[in-house]
Amino acid sequence: MSVIKVVLRKKPKADGTCPLALRIYKNGKESYIYLGYYISPDNWDVSAQRVKKSHPNSVRFNNLIATKVAEAMGKTLELEASTEHVSSAAMKQKVKPRGGASFFGQAKMYIDTLKEAGKYNRYTADKSKIEHFREFCGSSEIAFTDITVAFLERFKQHCITKLGLGERTAINHWVVIRSVFSQAIKNQITDPKNYPFGRGKIVIKFPDTKKIGFAAGDVQKLENVELVYALQNHSRNVWLFSFYFGGMRGSDVLRLRWSDFRDGRLYYTMGKNLKPVSLKVPDKAQRILEFYIDQKKKPDDLVFPELKMLPDLENRFEVEKQIANSICRIDKLLTKKVAPKAGITTNITMHIARHSFGKIAGDTIALTTAQKLFRHSDIATTMGYMNNFVHKDEDEALDAVINFKASNDNKKPKQAKENKVG
Repeated sequence: MSVIKVVLRKKPKADGTCPLALRIYKNGKESYIYLGYYISPDNWDVSAQRVKKSHPNSVRFNNLIATKVAEAMGKTLELEASTEHVSSAAMKQKVKPRGGASFFGQAKMYIDTLKEAGKYNRYTADKSKIEHFREFCGSSEIAFTDITVAFLERFKQHCITKLGLGERTAINHWVVIRSVFSQAIKNQITDPKNYPFGRGKIVIKFPDTKKIGFAAGDVQKLENVELVYALQNHSRNVWLFSFYFGGMRGSDVLRLRWSDFRDGRLYYTMGKNLKPVSLKVPDKAQRILEFYIDQKKKPDDLVFPELKMLPDLENRFEVEKQIANSICRIDKLLTKKVAPKAGITTNITMHIARHSFGKIAGDTIALTTAQKLFRHSDIATTMGYMNNFVHKDEDEALDAVINFKASNDNKKPKQAKENKVG
């Protein structure tokens, strides 16, 4: 069983006062939880674990100490009853959780973890969603027990009606809240019974989205348009390079090195799922590579310039940040400058290169081949993806119905002659 005592730590401030702390002792090891209060050693009764009456606020301090000890004992007994083996560190985490026991304290830990892992895109997106939830709550503190199914339903409607967000984006706010809940349950900050997601509660289900890609004619326009400005031409090159390699993600395109190309093939690892990929280098892609060959300084140099100015390519967070900013600039150039010159009336973004490859592939390649080109783990993912672009059967069925030919059975019957009366 654990032993909890109140002690005055020998870490004095400049004024000579020392911090009060809870000492948790378990299996020969100890942990300390600081209470945030300081008193002089002359005013501390070591044996009684109390503030002496000589201190002007002794009653208030001693009441505080009694309350903190009672809370700590209750939580440690709860933990020992539910867990066979528990350490003093686990006791400390239970009594005073890292980040605090409120939702937003745990949300900050979740966001900080994303940053430490270098996940810039998720860090920025999820941080914004948590701020939306904080604004909705109207407070920086909310208990996990207060986040009920009804409360989350109201939050979703707030996202749609007040923030003007779409259904899918509103549901993504739920996903972030679910992640914070899962972290808190794992760290024993909240009870699993408080979890508002799952069967009979909130089930996360995203609405279907329509993926729109360019037809072959628009891609040809992009290939053939004359662009005199270097940045516009570069943006077009990056987009086409993505398209020529089966809709390679823009983040992977910008990470490519010259050493990834060997014997007429491209070998790289996808950033999203770390899958190794090998693809033939098409002639059109080879011509784009030749455009950048003069910038090659060493065998493993980056092909495209966006990441070359970074001092530390091992800093994943800064790399992802630079990629996100670069793709944003490329998308703006493509939409505002290149598209009008090419006679394309819709926006051009890097992600549309992937959709365009799927649309043009359509019925022309086998589903298993499409799965390999898109690097999907599950064939069902490929089927769902390609269903956005393959419409041959539906189109032929529609034509068969509306372009019918009248048969004798369908001819309007002649009106029978009226019987004469007489």
